[in-house]
Amino acid sequence: MGSAEFLLVGGLFTAAFAVYSFVSSIMSRDQAEKDILSWASGNEPVKSKSALVNWSRPLVHQFTLKYAIKYKNVRYRKRVEKLILTSGLSRELNVDEFIGMQIFLGLMVPLLLGVMNFTLELGFPWPLFVALVPFGAYLPQIHANREKRARETSVRADLPFFTDLLALSTEAGLDFIGAIQRIVDKAETSVLAEELGNVLRDIKLGSSRAEALKGMAARLDISEITSFVAVLIDADATGASIAQVLKDQSVQIRLDRFVRAEKAGARASQLMLFPMMLFIMPAVFLVLLGPVIVQFVYGGNSN
Repeated sequence: MGSAEFLLVGGLFTAAFAVYSFVSSIMSRDQAEKDILSWASGNEPVKSKSALVNWSRPLVHQFTLKYAIKYKNVRYRKRVEKLILTSGLSRELNVDEFIGMQIFLGLMVPLLLGVMNFTLELGFPWPLFVALVPFGAYLPQIHANREKRARETSVRADLPFFTDLLALSTEAGLDFIGAIQRIVDKAETSVLAEELGNVLRDIKLGSSRAEALKGMAARLDISEITSFVAVLIDADATGASIAQVLKDQSVQIRLDRFVRAEKAGARASQLMLFPMMLFIMPAVFLVLLGPVIVQFVYGGNSN
């Protein structure tokens, strides 16, 4: 790609930025148009950590949100709602925004590539643009899945430590809610600390302890948390010692984490066989058999 092509690509991006700035200025001209950019539920969303979400949100509200609202597939909307909840994006996106973003990116990604293909004469075949439609629509789900995996990793790393702190606090004389409050006040910002804070908030708003814990399990959707909550609810219902239950859970959680680490190590050793067979073994055979092959080809002659 020469300098002319670079200048053309730069001009395209500059034009795209100008169009985006123009559209954004039009949409934020007065208070009535600002209301269009409000969240579909009437509440202003939290700014997302994803630049793609922040960039596309105004355009989604302006162009594709009205079509997303009309999409009434109950099963798909529930699946999207669960994905948003478990990925921790419920304060950034709602179901209508998520679907609207899928529609917008599903059309925008192949459109941008088509413009570049036409202006730069790249010669991409038309089936590529058709294949990019589901890819663009899948981008919001990629973002949500990445956030969900990050939350799971953080919770699994903090859960044994938090369980020990809860056990120590209850053994020291605090009740379970007081122990959670102490941990939330003292702990550094993390996913698990935030969710425990949400449990306290739900209890203060009138939910029972069991309902608040079940809400945390639903938001995280992690097997360890689901088991942990079920044991706590059962202990609360039967009147068992919370401190002893927490100590037992701490031992069980650490054992489960050790088993997962063993499985991950065994899987990693199996995955290492493929690069060894493809790269390391040919190099070893070349070093060992290279002189023999050379001697065989030239028949031991030095000439």
